[in-house]
Amino acid sequence: MKALVLESIDKSKSLQEMLVYKDVDTPQPKENEVLINLKYASLNHRDLFITKGLYANIKTPVILGSDGAGVIEDANGSEFNANDDVIINPTIDWGNNENFQNKNFRILGMPDNGTLAEYICIDKKYVHKKPEHLDLKEAAALPLAGLTAYRACIVKANIQPEENVLITGIGGGVSTFAFLYATALGANVYITSGSGDKINFALSRGAKCGINYREDDWEKKIKKHSEGIDVVIDSAGGETFSKCLDLCNEGARLVSYGATFGAVEKFEMRKVFWKQLNIMGTTMGSYKDFENMVKFISENEITPFIDKEYDLENGADAFERMESGDQIGKIIVKI
Repeated sequence: MKALVLESIDKSKSLQEMLVYKDVDTPQPKENEVLINLKYASLNHRDLFITKGLYANIKTPVILGSDGAGVIEDANGSEFNANDDVIINPTIDWGNNENFQNKNFRILGMPDNGTLAEYICIDKKYVHKKPEHLDLKEAAALPLAGLTAYRACIVKANIQPEENVLITGIGGGVSTFAFLYATALGANVYITSGSGDKINFALSRGAKCGINYREDDWEKKIKKHSEGIDVVIDSAGGETFSKCLDLCNEGARLVSYGATFGAVEKFEMRKVFWKQLNIMGTTMGSYKDFENMVKFISENEITPFIDKEYDLENGADAFERMESGDQIGKIIVKI
């Protein structure tokens, strides 16, 4: 089969040199596994970070990719049928505690071979029928980002109708799913971005207000427009997270799923306890979360934002698109 293989991590080489489109052995299903003929995959920042060596316990060569949708080719005695359209849950070995992952938790696409290939074998418990209202391309955008946003917005933050929700750094996969979920829940959504195009994109799709985080006192402008924020969904960390304390209403919930801007400095604890703020961290989601996400997306007929599509043969170009930071929504790879 054909696959896009990360041969090695070498800072002296380009993405085009490190990611090689080549023939590899087609996997064969073991007990409890099904063979999926993948049709589409999508990228996450995790994939790019791995190529830069910014991830723990990297092994190469490896087929990256956590998100995938395709057709069952060998059901291997499972409840699935040949030609079923399916998506893959990339959360492997979450464990039995819904509150946090166990020490064996890992994400599909390193160390296990991932979805940037024509075929994948995976335990049937990580396979779900795709939502009927989505095609395979759209369904491929769901798994990692959709799950992370679901746990952040619904499991952790428990967003309610008419609440004011701030989503920082709109444009990436998780933030755009968070936008879609919060909107579907009837919240008033406010966003930040460093890009005017991304702000205009969100405004055209129902955001109440968008402010460029490069502006002085952006947090004051958000607070003025919103009269205070009830929920923050943040991937930035750093100064962004500390400024969010100022714009939050009493009893607000702040959920962090990333730290693009690094450690939070000048973090004023008095604002946390005086405002009775709830600060929560989240990563990916459990098996139950994934099931509930698929159900929520189906019931609300949510369609993900698709940025651009690339062929697997030109998969390194998709990584370069991710590296540029210009994308709005999910970058798709056609297998």
